[in-house]
Amino acid sequence: MTTESERELRNFCQLLSQAARLVQRRQDDVLGPLGLTRAAVIALEGLAPGALNQEQLASSVHAKSQTMGKILARLQLAGLVSRSRHPQDRRQLIIGLTGAGREALKAAQEAEAHALPPEVDVRGWQTLQDELARFVKSLQNREMNGRSA
Repeated sequence: MTTESERELRNFCQLLSQAARLVQRRQDDVLGPLGLTRAAVIALEGLAPGALNQEQLASSVHAKSQTMGKILARLQLAGLVSRSRHPQDRRQLIIGLTGAGREALKAAQEAEAHALPPEVDVRGWQTLQDELARFVKSLQNREMNGRSA
């Protein structure tokens, strides 16, 4: 038998999923004219603090390395990232943002900042953000412990 709290959690997850899809559509709409996808922006954001290898970048943005490889290949073709051999381990490639990549990231962040409708009141969102961060961390911990959520 399903408890009331289980139903509430399921309803919350459905609402969260719907909100995520709607936000992603808005982001896609504003990023498309820049020639970017949300996945590309996530990769660029992951590289903003400094160069990483593909595994490190994938891990830092919670993506699969294979998926990240495809994204990075497109970003390199567009001239937004560079790949160079690691000086101490020639088997590894170090990926870094190019000047064009930094400019593209800045443009994407500005576009995304305007992706939500102006009538959205962002006051009081800190509580929601804090709770969502806790929820995400809980899901990540379950994955790390070998249990899918």
